[in-house]
Amino acid sequence: MTDAVRNSRRTEVVVLGAGIVGVCTALALQQRGHAVCLIDRNAPGRETSYGNAGIIQREAVQPYAFPRAWQAILRVAARRGNDVHYHLRALPSLVPSLARYWHASAPRRYAGTVTAYAALIEHCIDEHAPLIERAGAQDLIRKSGWLEAYRTPAAFEAAAREAQAVSAQHALHTAILDGDALAAAEPALQRRLAGAVHWQDPWTVSDPGELVARYAALFEREGGVFVRGDADTLRAVGSGWTVQTSAGAIDAEHAVIALGPWAAGLTQKLAYRLPLFVKRGYHRHYHVQDMPQKPLLDAENGILLAPMRQGLRLTTGAEFAHHEAPPTPVQSVRAQQLAAELVRLGDPVEAQPWMGARPCIADMRPVVGRAPRHANLWFHFGHGHQGLTLGPATARLLAELFDHDRPYVDPVPYDPRRFGG
Repeated sequence: MTDAVRNSRRTEVVVLGAGIVGVCTALALQQRGHAVCLIDRNAPGRETSYGNAGIIQREAVQPYAFPRAWQAILRVAARRGNDVHYHLRALPSLVPSLARYWHASAPRRYAGTVTAYAALIEHCIDEHAPLIERAGAQDLIRKSGWLEAYRTPAAFEAAAREAQAVSAQHALHTAILDGDALAAAEPALQRRLAGAVHWQDPWTVSDPGELVARYAALFEREGGVFVRGDADTLRAVGSGWTVQTSAGAIDAEHAVIALGPWAAGLTQKLAYRLPLFVKRGYHRHYHVQDMPQKPLLDAENGILLAPMRQGLRLTTGAEFAHHEAPPTPVQSVRAQQLAAELVRLGDPVEAQPWMGARPCIADMRPVVGRAPRHANLWFHFGHGHQGLTLGPATARLLAELFDHDRPYVDPVPYDPRRFGG
């Protein structure tokens, strides 16, 4: 904390939330000459941003849609797969957002979302690359893509056709690996699989939390201020905002809410009703003798094996539950069993699986822009599964809107006003 900020307790912009989205927001505004104070209750990158699969997903032009086929819905309802789990007691409160999610996933509406989403995804690598270099994080990055693997021939063949079509439409680079090619590429696999789609454009991160921490350290080296504080204390004061921190009250002209899954609570306090819900997820690291070369998704079971600095990170699919409900390690236990069929797992690194939450918006598009009813309040959240991927790209968009510059992508699909006042 600098003496100037400690004495005046004033700044131009407070950014609430020090995950990948908040840190990138602070950097983007700082680069444009704004005085920024970044506020979080924890150290940067220790919450949602810590627990993802570590993939900057250039290929993710199609956000996760609500299943439309009744067979898929019945499969989830009967809890027959490991990719989705739910708490029955949480469903009543989730129904309104899930209904909007289902509605937005209708083919014609979803096609428009893909067009808008792809416009951002196209820039994800280009926006991360200079930050990685400036932050000295090159040692965390691999540029060899990831594998979407299938156990059964029918599922593999359908996925290969879809991948080739998507790649042709969006100028992506893929390789289709049959069972022999996959075994040769990943000798750590102890079971023969039908094949895999090798998505070649994405970059992978061996420690996502550390990447965010290095971005935050870059922000501080270049004059930014990070303070521990409670975002829920944000309140309007005149035309500006104040928030309580470990350094006392910080007053600012502008506030940016970049709280990921915690944005719902604060925006509700400010009388906004946004279709924001969480999908919880789990991961655990394991010691392995033979580490896979690339992240590998066991697509038919919804688990991903990701090589990390801490060990082999085994991630689960989605869990629909109240954000603060106690963990239910059903998916983690099953994920360990499924992964053990593919690689030789050693002992787990952590005593218990890590649990986090993804901030999802019912129409599958992040919320980026000025709040409808507060002139100096900005929303930047709702990235779903792609916070790590899109953090720098949407931060650039928000900074351009902040400065009334011409945005580099059409901002309308992400405008908070799409949900009304």
